[in-house]
Amino acid sequence: MSGEAAARSRTADQIKVMVIDDSKTIRRTAESLLKKEGCTVFTANDGFEALAKIADHEPDIIFVDIMMPRLDGYQTCALIKHNKKFSKVPVIMLSSKDGLFDRARGRIVGSEQYLTKPFTREELLGAIKEHVLNPN
Repeated sequence: MSGEAAARSRTADQIKVMVIDDSKTIRRTAESLLKKEGCTVFTANDGFEALAKIADHEPDIIFVDIMMPRLDGYQTCALIKHNKKFSKVPVIMLSSKDGLFDRARGRIVGSEQYLTKPFTREELLGAIKEHVLNPN
């Protein structure tokens, strides 16, 4: 493998992404945007459903909404980060609120980044590039 090929060994079309949101519109929007880039996308409508799918599909990055029924985004993130197998998987919090408290609470439970909804294609891809493709 040439140096250039080694440097580009991972591309978006090899990335497995989990999107967790109780809004069907948000899930479909993120899935559509990411699939156009070649990502494999798995979705869940709450934290409970997501935990089983994470174990089955082993995503490279997880986008999780904060406000969800049953198991919210903070609880879901904490459970992911406390699991030895998945603790290194980047978790990006999604919220319609852009408060300092929400961002700080996301950091406390281990999230790597916080995106405000509505997010853009560039924000989703930027998070993947920063945390999966070029993590250093």
